[in-house]
Amino acid sequence: MQNAGLSPAPSLRALGSLAVAALLSAFWLCWQLGAAPGKAPAPQPTITILVWHWPFASQPPELPGDTCASYGVARCHLTANRSLLAGADAVVFHHRELQAQRAHLPLAARPQGQPWVWASMESPSHTRGLGRLRGVFNWVLSYRRDSDIFVPYGRLEPREGPAPPLPAKRGMAAWVVSNFQKRQRRVQLYQQLAPHLRVDVFGRAAGRPLCADCLLRTVAPYRFYLSFENSEHRDYITEKFWRNALAAGAVPVVLGPPRAAYEAVAPPDAFVHVDDFSSAHELAAFLTGMNESRYRRYFAWRDRFRVRLLSDWRERFCAICARFPQLPRGRVYQDLEGWFQA
Repeated sequence: MQNAGLSPAPSLRALGSLAVAALLSAFWLCWQLGAAPGKAPAPQPTITILVWHWPFASQPPELPGDTCASYGVARCHLTANRSLLAGADAVVFHHRELQAQRAHLPLAARPQGQPWVWASMESPSHTRGLGRLRGVFNWVLSYRRDSDIFVPYGRLEPREGPAPPLPAKRGMAAWVVSNFQKRQRRVQLYQQLAPHLRVDVFGRAAGRPLCADCLLRTVAPYRFYLSFENSEHRDYITEKFWRNALAAGAVPVVLGPPRAAYEAVAPPDAFVHVDDFSSAHELAAFLTGMNESRYRRYFAWRDRFRVRLLSDWRERFCAICARFPQLPRGRVYQDLEGWFQA
């Protein structure tokens, strides 16, 4: 007969082995997560984003250490100090300065494997010199929804509390334009609309420039705003839609990318798309014939959402940190021009 005091039963040995394996697995998992049992997870390192040349400026703004924290992005150091090139986690270049040759790429000093970000909020029609940037950039920051760092001109966010009342309406349609060229489709459409629709035109092109703080209150008394983009490209929806129309309290009449692009960022009944009409005369008849009940339905979104404008370059660049863990490593844009022109 086997002596039970000298040898444990097979079932007890199996349970003991399972317990040891479970304990080892727990220690391994804690090690993978970067924390020892009973201790807090290791703090995440701060990400340093170097802006090589500040957009449209000879000098960068003040960039205190909590710049990105003020936009809800933690552990992000935004700097314009070029001496930090060697240690930066990513370097961002704004294309306008490269295009104008006010800034040059520090290719010889680039640390191996350092991600470089190409940034632009302009349309392809106003972008030149991409052919010489083949194989240079790893990530793209732009208004394109398929960008690595998608930064729209604006967005709708959930509203807290009741929506403010709509401004009283006294005019039919307004348009603010500074660049008026007859070859542009927006100018051609305006000229076709003008005989059938009263459009009050403001801006430098009309000899009626508006101060920065005057635009919203100038547009607010109008029922419609002509949110006509200067060129028509994929996802190119600018402040003409977000600020000049939606934020001002006017219904945007949009000329730009197809309706589906607008519906990806706003409710389908928040705007009028010119492509839904066979002619300018038909569009004008639709706008002038709209009764008050139907007009009010274009503002139903205001009960649930508010407009958030994203025009500050500091916030745009901080978005690199917010996306940093998900950004694709090893990506190189061998044909940036082909991608952007698509």
